[in-house]
Amino acid sequence: MVRGIARERAILTATIELLGEIGYPALTMDAVAQRARASKQTIYRRWSGKPALVKAALDAHDAGYVTDIPNTGTLRGDLLAGLTVMCAQVDDRYVTMITGLIHAMRTDAELAAALRAHVADEDLGPFQTIVERAKARGEVAAGTSPERVHQVAEGQIIRRMFLGEPLDHDFLADLVDNLLTPLLTLTSPTDEGQR
Repeated sequence: MVRGIARERAILTATIELLGEIGYPALTMDAVAQRARASKQTIYRRWSGKPALVKAALDAHDAGYVTDIPNTGTLRGDLLAGLTVMCAQVDDRYVTMITGLIHAMRTDAELAAALRAHVADEDLGPFQTIVERAKARGEVAAGTSPERVHQVAEGQIIRRMFLGEPLDHDFLADLVDNLLTPLLTLTSPTDEGQR
């Protein structure tokens, strides 16, 4: 079993590496098999094709960094820590991978469906964990959802990524203080009436 898990991890890692190096159109199962030192049969036993493999690789990649988010004890601290870990993933390879996938989605319906499912999975971002911690500490209302904060944060990061602007501490602090924290702690008129 351990060998199977290690083999799967090697295949998913190879997929991410190759996406960042050569992009989605040039990615082949042969190349993944060679990089992971696995057989194509092993890959096809687990994943039906390239879109499914890419989704699994992205899911594993994102789940890996989500587990590294420290619990700082405050909503602001957790947001900054989560965004810092998230932005540490963004390098030239990551930009190559994402831009290639976005372009490929336009002509590959199966890939588009797989990527939409990946992006919609809130458990793969840091915000589900951060919001649950904040709820437990009483920093946000019990019914607070991480979805909108996730969308706003990703939108801002992707914008800066495409503009070539730094994802530095000043940017992250501004994002947390002026967009994300107000969004999470905003009370609606109906909330006020229930108090």
